[in-house]
Amino acid sequence: METKKAAIIYQSKRGTTQKYAAEIAFYLKKKGIESKVTSVQKFNSNDIAAVDYIFFGCWTSGLFFILQHPDKEWIQFAKTLSQNLTAKTALFTTYKIRTGSMFRNMKKYLQGKTHEAKLQLQSRNGELTEFNKNLIDLFVD
Repeated sequence: METKKAAIIYQSKRGTTQKYAAEIAFYLKKKGIESKVTSVQKFNSNDIAAVDYIFFGCWTSGLFFILQHPDKEWIQFAKTLSQNLTAKTALFTTYKIRTGSMFRNMKKYLQGKTHEAKLQLQSRNGELTEFNKNLIDLFVD
């Protein structure tokens, strides 16, 4: 049986989203899924060639209670992605107060480029909760 592969691509401002990306990768590796974590700044299209799963992550930018959106670097990254990526897609974000419209806005920038993101993970502190692990289990099985 061929080993499944995942790419975890993130944009982090203060390290919390980077930590969350690493936690996701560590959990996937424990499940036998080969995982590579890359920042949007170091992204290369080869990072997503022949992967089964792509996790796109960004910290939540915007006002505390409204207008949440990905930051400019993540948006620029999303615009560079090629069309029709075939891997199963997930989104993740870190936040201070709430995620609000963050996932809707991330999806907007990925529209037509990936499968619809069925999994949405969020964390205040960059830690992967048992609840999120269960969501990942459902996503990869």
